[in-house]
Amino acid sequence: MTMVTALVSLALGRPVRSDVGMTGEVTLNGRVLPIGGAKQKLLAAQRAGLSTVFLPARNEPDLDDVPADVLESVEVRLVSDVADLLRSAITSAEEQAVQAA
Repeated sequence: MTMVTALVSLALGRPVRSDVGMTGEVTLNGRVLPIGGAKQKLLAAQRAGLSTVFLPARNEPDLDDVPADVLESVEVRLVSDVADLLRSAITSAEEQAVQAA
């Protein structure tokens, strides 16, 4: 997910939001595949001060193992398709204009 997001960001000339993290594998047709270590990755995201983490939707059952304080401080966005990720992770033209001002 990270590589796809970085490439689309570069192609569009629009930055990825600086407060997000993501993990997952993307198939050739854009589906997001599950990953291992979701709990540890969310703990690391919390320590790094990220506000939002994108995880594969198929990792939703893994959230049961994540401490409540982590889930309260980090918004977990479950995605099953790379298009969902890109709409949320890359800044819009309006956001980019506000940041430049």
